[in-house]
Amino acid sequence: MNSLNYNQKIAIVIPYYNASKQITRVVSKIPSFINLVIIVDDKSKESLPKKEILKSLKEQTNCVFLENKINLGVGGATKHGFNYAISNDIDIVIKVDADDQMDLSYIPELLSPIVTKEVSMTKGNRFKDFTALKKMPFLRKFGNLGLSFLTKVATGYWHNFDPTNGFLAIKTSTLKKIDFSKINDRYYFETSLLSQLYFEDIVIEDISMPAIYGDEKSNMNVFKMFFVFSKNLTKTFIKRIIKRYFLYDFNIGSLYILIGIPLFLFGVIFGVYNWYYYSSNDTFTPTGTIMIITISIILGFQLILQAIQVDILNAPNKK
Repeated sequence: MNSLNYNQKIAIVIPYYNASKQITRVVSKIPSFINLVIIVDDKSKESLPKKEILKSLKEQTNCVFLENKINLGVGGATKHGFNYAISNDIDIVIKVDADDQMDLSYIPELLSPIVTKEVSMTKGNRFKDFTALKKMPFLRKFGNLGLSFLTKVATGYWHNFDPTNGFLAIKTSTLKKIDFSKINDRYYFETSLLSQLYFEDIVIEDISMPAIYGDEKSNMNVFKMFFVFSKNLTKTFIKRIIKRYFLYDFNIGSLYILIGIPLFLFGVIFGVYNWYYYSSNDTFTPTGTIMIITISIILGFQLILQAIQVDILNAPNKK
């Protein structure tokens, strides 16, 4: 990072909630080239150790403490920090969690593609490092793998993985394009951010890095989050498809969706109805009826696959 020639102000935003044992360690690892650290106290039950934090900071780095009047969640706290960075003419902002699960030695890797103007945003990907992946708790690994795939489908970022990874860097000029009111305040923050960036055609680069698991206590209930994410991902997917293929544009992918889904559903529903009807009457289903059902399902499914292919090709990616 130090070998790069750049004249940009860089800030780190740290949303803080009940991480008094870890926050000082996190701040002590922040590189000296960071201009500003923005710590947002999200109405934490554990008081923020400000004196220890200031002592652990590098002399070149300034620090500000912000407070939320009520607990908004990790997304709400991060947005508070982002707004502060924007209003103070920061060029690039990095989001780091306060629980010391992120290896800050990877900050140069996060910044490099942005500084060289290749992309507008980078984020961590814990699934490219097999050694680190083996150390990840099984339940968390299983949940993240499933959510990562569903998030690809919902947001349209087919070329990116590990979307729930909160270790990210982004240009403030990109943040200015986003309506923050449409970004979730809690654990759906990262995914809702991606869904907004999609319509700005923002290219995001994944940076391989491990996660760290220590004495932190997660505030996330895995089973509860599964239902929360499933509901939100469904809404995100439906809104994206309607906007992308029917409001903002109409292309071959739109036709595949418009014909494929009704055709497939007709085949399934018509097939179930006829199976029940003829089995109840203990008679054979006519060959013509079977052919209609089979062709509808196969053709509808093929059109849906083609629509998915078009969607993958439309994903924001380096040209």
